[in-house]
Amino acid sequence: MAVVGAFVLFTFWWLKCYTHHGESVQVPNFVGMGFREATVKAEARGFNVVINDSIYVLGKPPGVVLLQNPKPESRVKEGRTIYLTVAKRNPDIVRLPNLVGNDDYDLYSRKCLRLGLKPRVLMRVADPKLAPNTIVAVLFRGDTITEAIRYGFEVEMGSEIDFIVSEQVALVVEIPDCVCLTYDAARFLLSASNLNVGAVINDGTVVDQMSAYVWRQSPPYDPNGTLRVGEQVDLYLTQELPAGCR
Repeated sequence: MAVVGAFVLFTFWWLKCYTHHGESVQVPNFVGMGFREATVKAEARGFNVVINDSIYVLGKPPGVVLLQNPKPESRVKEGRTIYLTVAKRNPDIVRLPNLVGNDDYDLYSRKCLRLGLKPRVLMRVADPKLAPNTIVAVLFRGDTITEAIRYGFEVEMGSEIDFIVSEQVALVVEIPDCVCLTYDAARFLLSASNLNVGAVINDGTVVDQMSAYVWRQSPPYDPNGTLRVGEQVDLYLTQELPAGCR
């Protein structure tokens, strides 16, 4: 009975030592260390180390520890395996989202951010034909890639993508008086007023459009009237100087 009792006590003692029952050690913080340094420190504390994943993070040197499991300062049994996520050297390649039906800058830029890209507005241009904040052009490293995106343009994660977007046209200008001017002079006056030439209607006398005269315009001249920047003015032409013009 004494031998059996001693054997049972020895067995429980051996199992306690083998399983480190009730014993635990604190997991160091390896985040921010290089993989080699983390491995040396982990093994010195009795842990095993395995790289579980590697991801590219802009600005992080290759091999630096980004995440660990179990978490820092948690308590585990000695000999536990620590799984590390480290930064890799080369960035992932991502494809830019298609612009078709997706040309609102706010929505498109959010998609770029989710892909790890860095969108930025390079320039804003007034365009009365487009809704505000519409993508007009896309540039990558100084080259226009607006059309190339349709065919699956790929860039490195972390790349900067530049955009030219439209802005709201809120400015108004006075309606210029183009009647009695030649067509060439009327075009210059409209351009200087930030307006565009609309329809050009020649009567039966016009043989040289550039030297023909404007005898009517639409909308008509109104000293108190205004148009939005970029709107059009239709011009009616005749070859000879209209009556009442000097």
